Amino acid sequence: MAKVLDFFKDSYVEVTEKVTWPTWSQLQNSAVVVLVASVLIALVIFVMDKASSNLLELLYGITS
Repeated sequence: MAKVLDFFKDSYVEVTEKVTWPTWSQLQNSAVVVLVASVLIALVIFVMDKASSNLLELLYGITS
């Protein structure tokens, strides 16, 4: 049980004293980067989906 308590004490010290937390502007910049990347990935997937759908409709002559 002592090892578990030591682990939690060490974890607390590390989080409160040794970790460098980002500033608010860094968080905002990171959020914008994630948002832009998510939109770009969604657009790429959308284009690939539409292209494969159109190709399959052309090959098989069916519509969805």
